[in-house]
This record gives sequence, structure tokens and C-alpha cells, in this order.
Amino acid sequence: MIADYSQFPRVDRLLAMPALEVFSEQLGRSVVLDQVRETLAAYRRELAAEQRQQAPTEQEAAARAAQACSLLLRKRLEVVINATGVILHTNLGRAPLSEAAVQRLAAVSANYAAIELDLESGKRGRRGAFVEEALVKLLGVEAALVVNNCAASTLLMLSALARGKRVIISRGELVEIGGGFRVPDVLRESGAELVEVGTTNKTRLADYERALDQAGDGALILRVHPGNFQQTGFVERPSLSQLAELAQRRGVLLLKDLGGGALVDLGPTGFVGEPLAPAVVASGVDVVTFSTDKVLGGPQGGVAAGKRSLIEKLRSHPLHRALRLGRLPTVALEATLEAYLRGTAFSEVPALSLIATPVEQLAARVQGWTEALADFDGLVSAVPTLTEMGGGSLAGRTIASAGLRVRGKAFSADELLTTLRRGKPAVLGRIQEDAVILDARTVFPRQDEQLVLALRSALRQVSRLPDQR
Repeated sequence: MIADYSQFPRVDRLLAMPALEVFSEQLGRSVVLDQVRETLAAYRRELAAEQRQQAPTEQEAAARAAQACSLLLRKRLEVVINATGVILHTNLGRAPLSEAAVQRLAAVSANYAAIELDLESGKRGRRGAFVEEALVKLLGVEAALVVNNCAASTLLMLSALARGKRVIISRGELVEIGGGFRVPDVLRESGAELVEVGTTNKTRLADYERALDQAGDGALILRVHPGNFQQTGFVERPSLSQLAELAQRRGVLLLKDLGGGALVDLGPTGFVGEPLAPAVVASGVDVVTFSTDKVLGGPQGGVAAGKRSLIEKLRSHPLHRALRLGRLPTVALEATLEAYLRGTAFSEVPALSLIATPVEQLAARVQGWTEALADFDGLVSAVPTLTEMGGGSLAGRTIASAGLRVRGKAFSADELLTTLRRGKPAVLGRIQEDAVILDARTVFPRQDEQLVLALRSALRQVSRLPDQR
């Protein structure tokens, strides 16, 4: 069959169609033009391969090009409703920012700001000075430095303090975390030489002592928080204070990659076992690194804190310039740390206020959801659920929550979850025992009405019911 291209829609006519004009306003005419041309080229390839029998109509081509434009727009960051029950969801940006941080961002981003200017003297100032001094007070350290994430702070720490030296680390801590980030790779990139001690499940103090005997001058000890990797049963490793005593006795540095960065005790909320950054410092560690967007509840960033002489080596290292924290994250982190200084973090920092919400309040909200969806009786029901922290913190630990269970015979859980994810706003849940679970602990109360409307629309779609809005 010879392909007939004579009946193809004209590009100029497609661009003038309402379905594409709206995207020209959002993306610009040249972008939409490219999408139209690519759409027509795809149709030509399908004709040539005999995958279709005739040229598309204008309506077909416009709809396909519009879908391509829509998919392009969907690649932008969009607000979603997190009903997964994972508070620090890495794929959803981890910790949401406090209202104070949002207000400060709005004020500073729309104006010039003295990010590296000392207004008192009129001379060049230090970026992040308030953040670093706040961290010094909160952690009880001599000095602190902020960069753009925890991986950066760890890389900077090792590059400045361990390049060309041997770094002793337990085999049980050579982990890989999200995104393929591997601790051994960071060690190699820093120019340090990796010295593995112990076994995957058991590392004793004597293993470190033997490694120090063989390592020669300039060796360091590195302790790494395992993140989501958890070992139970036949497991042993020395405490941080034991390692600190050994390091001091042998005259070597003890470095700690903490990961989470909790500044307050989470025990009263039910999440028990997250190491506190101030306690790590007090144990005798020389430098500790951690994230600001995990349990701390701020924007993406990384902290290196400890002895002043060591932190100044990090500050003067060439990598520091490449890894420094940007203007807007700095502003958001300032506002977040102010809440800690005031002692109001549990009421002001969203990540902490979410985990501190009593389960009775969550159950009452879920009851409101079920009542608003009463016309879908039999498909939705309130159930107890469990929430996890996420973000590599408190692996395997959960706290009680309340959620909505959605299940029907006319649709699968995967079909409903996909429909919710593709809606506006997108709703993210989880599948459990062939049902969709929407956890109230990670849904802000201000989103309740939106969630109900989104679920109502999705249920009508997957149940093939007419939309009665």
C-alpha cells in the first residue's frame, strides 16, 4: 500500500485550533509548533509502516498534539496530596515547609536580599551566618557549615579531612541509599582510601583497633547511619561513645554521617530510636553531617558541624563554593531553625506537627471523608493504618494512624490508584490487600475537601458512572 499524505492536516490550521491555542499561551508558539510537527511525523511513520490506513483528521491530530503538550506540562513540579502514609516521602520532596518559611520565601524571593553583605559594616558577609550560629546553639558545637544536601556535606567532609588518608569503616555500613548513592563511591570520589573492618553483621571495637595498628599515620574512623537498611538478630557494633574513646586514645578523627538530623526527641510521638544530632555531638564525634530536609523538617540542605578547626578546613576547601546552599533554601532554613530556637518546632514545623497529631483527630477527619462519600456506600470505609517516617529515618518503625479503605468489584486497586495519580490535584495513596489506602496523617486538613472531590471523580471514572457535578 502506498501511503497517501495529501489529506494531512495543515500545520497552521492545527495551531489555530482551540485545543492547541491554550497551550501556545502557556508554552509559547514555537514549542507547540514542534509538538504539532512531531505529531504529524508520527502519523506519517504509522502510515508508512501500515499501522493505520488513512491520514488523521484535524481533530485527531490536534488532540494528539495537545496530549503531548499536556504531558510536557505535567513534568513541572505539581502540588500533590500525599495520602501514602510516608511523612518524609523522597519522591514528593520530603519535608513540607512551615508557614513562616513560606512567608519569608515570598518576601525575600521578590526582592533583593543581603545574602553576603554585612549591613552593619557594609563589607562582604558570610552566607548562611544566622543558620550556622543557630545550629551552633542547637547542637552545642564549636562551628557549623551548611551546603546543598547531606551527600554534599559528607563529600566535602571527606575531601577536606580524608583525602589521601585511610578511612576505617564497618562492612555493615557500606550501604546504598536512594538514587543509587553508595557510601564506598563517595569515599573514592573524596580521594580517601577505604579500609573495611568486621563483617556485614558484626563489627567489634577490636576490629577498629587492629585496622588502626595497620593503617599508619593519618587514619580516620567513619561511622555511617544505615538509613533504610536495617539489621536484626545476630548483630553487633560498638557504640558511638566507645568509638569516640578509641579515636581520642589513638589520636585520630571520628567522623559521623548521621543522615536524618533530628534536633528534638521524637519519642513522645511514638517514633522511638532516631539518633539525636546533639547527642551524637556530645558523644565525642569530631564532625557530624546530616540533612536539613529530613527529620529536621526544613528545605533541602546538608550540615557539617563539630570542632571549629575542622569546620574551617571544610569552609576553605574549593568544593565548598560548588556545594554551597542557595539563597532561597537558606531563607527557608533560617525560618525553620527559628522555630527550634523558640521551642515551637512541634507546632510550627509540618513534619513534626504531622507525627504529633493525635490519632483520634485523624480518625475524626476520616469519618468526615466517609460521610462526604456516603453515595459510594460499600466502596469506602474507615480503617486504622500505620504511618512511617520515610526519608531514610526510623526504618521499620511506624506509628498509629487512620485512613480510608477503597475497594470495589468494578475496578482494581491499581486502576483507581492510577486514576487518582493522574487527576488534578494528583492524589497519592498505597495498595494494601487489593484495596487503596489513603492515610490521613500525611494529608493536611486544608486538603480534605480536595481529596474527597478527587476521590469522587476517580471513583466515577473507574466505576464508569456519569459525573454528576
